[in-house]
Amino acid sequence: MKKKYFFLCVAIALVAGLAGCSRPLTVREQGGLIGAGLGAGTGAIIGSTVGHAAAGAAIGGPVGLIAGALIGDQLMGQSYRQEEHQRQLEENTAEMERLRRENERLRQQVER
Repeated sequence: MKKKYFFLCVAIALVAGLAGCSRPLTVREQGGLIGAGLGAGTGAIIGSTVGHAAAGAAIGGPVGLIAGALIGDQLMGQSYRQEEHQRQLEENTAEMERLRRENERLRQQVER
């Protein structure tokens, strides 16, 4: 009975937390949520083998949260770097095109 009550409380807390979000979750937040869920579930499974599922979940949840948030943070950083590289590439391409047009204009002036 305690296990069902514990998991029901965790589920309600997750749903309430997600419902309170006014904007989409970041990759870091998604990683933290997934990590917390996996950590709590794994901790509960491991804890149940020694008779302390709730303690295992209580330990595994925060550990999973931290690990998931760190992984999500790394993914966000990588995404930001890729976006910045793409922006620089587009700027460089536009500058190259501008220089080509300028070069062509100058050639036409010299030929006249």
